Amino acid sequence: MKYYIIRRLLLMIPTILGITVICFTLIQFVPGGPVEQMIARLRATTSERGVDASVSISDEEIQNIKAYYGFDKPAPVRYFIWLGNVLRLDLGASYAYQEPVWDVLSTRFPISLFFGLTSFLLSYLVCIPLGMLKAVKNMTAIDTATSIIIFVGYVIPGYALGILLIIFFAGGDYFQWFPLSGIVSDNFENLRVLSKVGDFLHHMILPMICYMASEFAFLTLLMKNSILEELKKDYMRTALVKGSPFNRAVWKHAFRNSLIPLATRMSEIFTLIFAGAILIEKVFDIDGMGLLVFNSIVNRDYNVVMGIILISSVLTLLGRLFSDILYAVVDPRITFK
Repeated sequence: MKYYIIRRLLLMIPTILGITVICFTLIQFVPGGPVEQMIARLRATTSERGVDASVSISDEEIQNIKAYYGFDKPAPVRYFIWLGNVLRLDLGASYAYQEPVWDVLSTRFPISLFFGLTSFLLSYLVCIPLGMLKAVKNMTAIDTATSIIIFVGYVIPGYALGILLIIFFAGGDYFQWFPLSGIVSDNFENLRVLSKVGDFLHHMILPMICYMASEFAFLTLLMKNSILEELKKDYMRTALVKGSPFNRAVWKHAFRNSLIPLATRMSEIFTLIFAGAILIEKVFDIDGMGLLVFNSIVNRDYNVVMGIILISSVLTLLGRLFSDILYAVVDPRITFK
C-alpha cells in the first residue's frame, strides 16, 4: 500500500500539469480578457469627455496595458511564469478584485468549507441508517413513504428547491420563519457569542437543505440497493440458517460489505470543501466559492480561474486516492501493490 500511494502521488504531478496546460490554453481563446476590458473602460471614459477614443488611446498605451497584465509575452512564456509562481505558492493577483488570489479565495473558503463538510457528514449520518431501514423494510409502508420524499428531493434542482423554500418559509406570503438571504444578520457584530452562533445557524438551514437534497436521495438509494444486494448472497443465507438473528446478521455481515459502493462517494469530501453550488449561492445571496467561480469566469479573471482549477484538481486527485484507500479498509480482499 505504501508504494502504491507513493506512485499515485508521483503520477499526480504530470496529471496536474496536463490539466493546467489545457485550461491555460483554452483561456487564451476566450475573448474579453482584462486587457480588452481595460481598453473598453478607457474608451468609454474618453468618449464621455467628447474625445475620439480611437485617437486618444495610442498603441504605446495599449502595449503598456498589456505589459501591466503580463500579456505582452507569448502564451507559453506566460504559462511557465505562472507555473514558476505557483511553485512559490503565489497564484498571482485578481484582475477584478485587485487582491492576491489567495486572499480572494480565503475570504470565501470558510463558507464553502462549512457547507461542504456539514452537508457531507449529515448526508452520511442520515442516509446510511435510512438506507438500511428501507432495505430491511423493503416494500412496506415505511419504504414507500420515505421513497416518495426521497424522489421529490432528487428530481427538484437545488436552486429550484431554494426558491420554493424562500417563497413558503422566508420571503413569501406564507411563513417568515427564516431569513431571506445572506449568512448573518445586519446586527451580527452586536450580538453575543451564543446569539452569533444561533444567528448563523438560522441563516444556514434553508441553504443546507438545498445542498443536501440531491446527494441525500442518491446516497439513501445507493445504500438501500447495496444492502438488498448483500441480503441475496449465500453468506447471509448461511448466517440465517445457523440461527443468527436477522438484525444481527445484517449489522455484522451485510453492513460492512454494503459500504463498498459508498466508499467511492467518500472521495467527494476533498472537492466539497472547496466547491460551491453557483445557483444555490445566487438564490440565497451567499458569497461562496461557487459564486466566485461564476463571477471570475464572467469577468475573465484568469488568475482566479486558474487558481481554482489548480486547487480543485489537486483535491480531486487526492480524493480519488482517499477512495482507493477506503476500498482496502472496507474490503480486506482488495489490495494495492
